[in-house]
Amino acid sequence: MQSFLIPVLLAEGDTSVIVTYSIPIVFAVAMGILVGFMYVKWLGRSRLATAQQDVDRLLNEARTEADVTRKTAEVDAKAEFIKRQEELRGESDEARADIKKAEVRLAKREDNLEGKLDTLVTKERNLEQSQEKLNDRGKVITVREEELATMVKERREALLNISSMSMDEARTTVLDELQSELDLEAADLIDKSVTAAKDEAMSRSREIVLTAIQRYASDHTCDSVVSSVEIPSDDMKGRVIGREGRNIRAFEKATGVDVIVDDTPGLVLVSAFDPVRREVARRSLETLIQDGRIHPGRIEELVVQVRKDVETECLETGKKAALEANVGGLHRKQLDLLGRLKYRTSYGQNILQHSLEVAFLCQIIADELGFDGRLARRCGLLHDIGKAIDHDMEGGHPKIGADFCKRFNERPEVLNAIEGHHADIPSTSPYTPIVMAADTISASRPGGRRESLDRYVQRLQQLETIAKTPNGVKEAYAIQAGREVRVIVDAKSVDDATAAKISRDVAKEIEENMTYPGEIRITVLREVRAVSHAR
Repeated sequence: MQSFLIPVLLAEGDTSVIVTYSIPIVFAVAMGILVGFMYVKWLGRSRLATAQQDVDRLLNEARTEADVTRKTAEVDAKAEFIKRQEELRGESDEARADIKKAEVRLAKREDNLEGKLDTLVTKERNLEQSQEKLNDRGKVITVREEELATMVKERREALLNISSMSMDEARTTVLDELQSELDLEAADLIDKSVTAAKDEAMSRSREIVLTAIQRYASDHTCDSVVSSVEIPSDDMKGRVIGREGRNIRAFEKATGVDVIVDDTPGLVLVSAFDPVRREVARRSLETLIQDGRIHPGRIEELVVQVRKDVETECLETGKKAALEANVGGLHRKQLDLLGRLKYRTSYGQNILQHSLEVAFLCQIIADELGFDGRLARRCGLLHDIGKAIDHDMEGGHPKIGADFCKRFNERPEVLNAIEGHHADIPSTSPYTPIVMAADTISASRPGGRRESLDRYVQRLQQLETIAKTPNGVKEAYAIQAGREVRVIVDAKSVDDATAAKISRDVAKEIEENMTYPGEIRITVLREVRAVSHAR
């Protein structure tokens, strides 16, 4: 067997290896390659034929599916067409029915219009006939008016001849008589109207005030802030004063008050215009006396602590007052001033309690009158807030309070009520007179405020002096704690009309020359006595 030398390069360094193969092996390899090539070619044609068959099958299926879809679409389109056709027929039938109904209605309207036209024609004929009759009557009336004018003229001339007066004189006489009658009737009507209005106003105001008083009945016991401090013994006075007075000087400097140590046993007085400052001094002095350690360092430390406690208490008191009055939206500084009013009194009446009372009275009166009760309550609570700082600023407490609240964007009604509740400025809202009325009710009813005996006696004497001034007055007595003045007049020199005039004059004189809470009733008594003796 012949062999071939086939050089083969093997990757073993750079050495070339010569491999020897036989001819049958080479032929077998070539035949294998040829057979493999033929098989691959045949396999490719077989796959191509299979793919062609698949494509044809898919095309046939697609054509079949397309035919089915087309037929289905045609059936659906025909069904939709039939459905729409039926709907159109139904709509056309309804339209025809509506048109028929409209034609019927139009026919009826036409009949009605023809009937109305006939009626109008008939009425027009009747009006023409009535117009002719009126024209005839007008001619008759004209003739009669001419006859009456002639008769009046003749009668007038006859009356003038009888009375011997001219036309102008007669007209003047008649007009004067009519004027007198009209004046009397007008005066009577005015008097009745004024009397009715006064009665109605008095009845209504009395009802509102009584309702407000009955609905809010607070404790009216006069409250006062004590400015004295009790000490256990007179030896404590020396400790309060200190060596060469250094303790008392340090205390006065730290608190800003005057401490009065006199011969009164067991008592030291604290004097200050500022009620909060006086309260701080009172509490500090009581604490120092209880503690026993009294020296300048301890005094300064304790006063600072007590002042903080009082300021915190003022704020908390203001919050409680606002909560009790149900007034929200108040600034912290407003609440602090409200709390300070706890230590301020007016004629023995606590101002904070007075402000709460006025707030509730304002709400009651506003509700009775149909106004906003919440706004009225806010006006009443803040009306005396200026009294908390009036000792630090110039001016009256209404102006000070209004300027203070204006910085916190209070409503104009509230500002006017604060500044005008003593009639210092004109009232621009109905809430101002409501606050004025509530303030008067709270201050003037029994138990509200106390008055010193000297001022009380002076007021009664002044009332009696004014009441004795008019001529014809015999005696005058102030009774019911100055709420009423009874004036006894001489029945011989004073008649009923003069008695009424004396009552008005005395009331006017009291209003102009005196300051008093509430109102004073003036009663003039004119009595005629007839005395006989049976023996």
